[in-house]
Order: sequence, then C-alpha cells, then structure tokens
Amino acid sequence: MTESSAEAIVKLVYTYAERIDAGDYEGVAQLFAHADITVEGTDEVRRGVNEVRAMYEGWTRLYEDGTPRTKHVTTNPVIDVDEDAGAATCRSYFTVFQQTDTLPLQAIIAGRYHDRFERVDGVWRFAHRHMISDLFGDLSQHLLQEL
Repeated sequence: MTESSAEAIVKLVYTYAERIDAGDYEGVAQLFAHADITVEGTDEVRRGVNEVRAMYEGWTRLYEDGTPRTKHVTTNPVIDVDEDAGAATCRSYFTVFQQTDTLPLQAIIAGRYHDRFERVDGVWRFAHRHMISDLFGDLSQHLLQEL
C-alpha cells in the first residue's frame, strides 16, 4: 500500500515525539536538518542539525536512563496538502507528561505546533516548526532553564 502525503506528514510529527521521549536529540535534530524552529514569544530561530540539537541539549534535562522521562502526546492534527506545490501544513496539539523519582506522573505542559513541510525528491520533510506553549504545570524536573 502506498503511503499518502497526509500519512507521511503525521508520521513525521509522531516521530518527533518518539525521538524526544527517547532522549535522541541527534535524531530530533536530523528531522529538522532542512528546517527551522521558532518559539512563540521569542525572536530566536534555530536552523539545521547543530542548532536544533544544541537547543534541546541546553533546555531539556536527561536522566540516568538517557531519557527526559516524558511522553509527548500529539493530537488533533489538521493537515493541508498542496500536492502540486509539494508543500503542506499541519496544526496540532501537544501535551507532555512526565514522571521522575520525585515527580508523580502528570501533565507538565500543553500547547500547539504549527508545522510546514516540503516534498523533496518525493520525500516529505519538515521545513518549519513554530511551538506555542499554552498551559504550564510543574516543569522543574524537565527544563534546565526557566521559561
């Protein structure tokens, strides 16, 4: 069975969650090798593998098992594809759950991703991700910096 464009795009969105929860910052960075990331409320733009990896390494705490002890749950993807242009967008929600030795399982942050994708040589890839955080819980066990 041939994968549709929408299926390929949602797979990229879900692969991000899988890699970040595994503590695979290199894998996350590879997803954005040809893209940039922006965060609501800042003017900073992270572009390419090195800047994206450094962003996650500088912001997200890893534990002895090599993971951030999180589960990123991405829901409500609204995908629009322009097949002729090889371009697409996806708006989705995220909720991050975390559990550590001192933090019981709970939602620690929720928000939205506004993504753009491009198709190059028949393969879909991220072109841009804009992250918007809407709801905040206890981030003390997750972030290495204050929001």
